[in-house]
Amino acid sequence: MPSKVNAKQEQLARFAKAMGHPTRVAILQFLAKRNTCYFGDINEELPIAKATVSQHLKELKEAGLIQGEVEAPKVKYCINRDNWKLACCLFRDFFGQLVASESEGCCG
Repeated sequence: MPSKVNAKQEQLARFAKAMGHPTRVAILQFLAKRNTCYFGDINEELPIAKATVSQHLKELKEAGLIQGEVEAPKVKYCINRDNWKLACCLFRDFFGQLVASESEGCCG
């Protein structure tokens, strides 16, 4: 086990934590299907309370997976495409590191 956590590991953990709730995954899937930023109220599209949506959006924004701008009286949200690509690479590298062996694994 590595003795020191590096920046890539910290970023991967930040993305994983932000995606660690089914509602946040649903929000990401909803926003990812749009080619432009979404101006509507996400709680109208997803069956969750407005306060709950706000908290989940805050978590996703702090992790850098989405971005939002206030354009009174609404806020527009969209996927942060640069960080989305980074997350894809980090997760691909993480899940791709399994070393192939002749056995099926330690539990098989």
